[in-house]
Amino acid sequence: MPIEVRRFGVGHRRPDGPPGSTGLTGQPIHWDARGGVAELVFSRGGRIEPHSNPNTTLFCVIEGGGWTSVGDEEIRIAAGEAAVWPAGEIHGAWTDLMTMRAIVIEFAGPDDGWARGILEGVARPALGEGPPAARGEGALAPRPVERDLTRDAEGEPA
Repeated sequence: MPIEVRRFGVGHRRPDGPPGSTGLTGQPIHWDARGGVAELVFSRGGRIEPHSNPNTTLFCVIEGGGWTSVGDEEIRIAAGEAAVWPAGEIHGAWTDLMTMRAIVIEFAGPDDGWARGILEGVARPALGEGPPAARGEGALAPRPVERDLTRDAEGEPA
């Protein structure tokens, strides 16, 4: 079977984004009953108006940066970061002085919480010797929100 190649990026984007958006271009990469993947590119001042969706979505920024919101919370987001837009929650994204390119991954339905008990496992020492290992605890340190919009006039993330 031949490999199917899906093109996106410069020269393959639609001239307008999803309904209710401004300053946005994009291209669906794959869509089926399981969910979808699309590329979105925000110009300076581009935005997706706040809206809800019945599916859990990952908003993965791969170039530049901007802002995203879920409910009443707003946070700065930059390349290398992904925001989770929970199913049924009002969410949006926008840019101010820079551009932003993101890959959006939309999963069919709210989440797979019903299956988590099936997927959980128990960590065991190597070669089965000794008691089961304890579950790890922890989190990343909080990242301070930087709102100095005059710092970068070239449109690159801080």
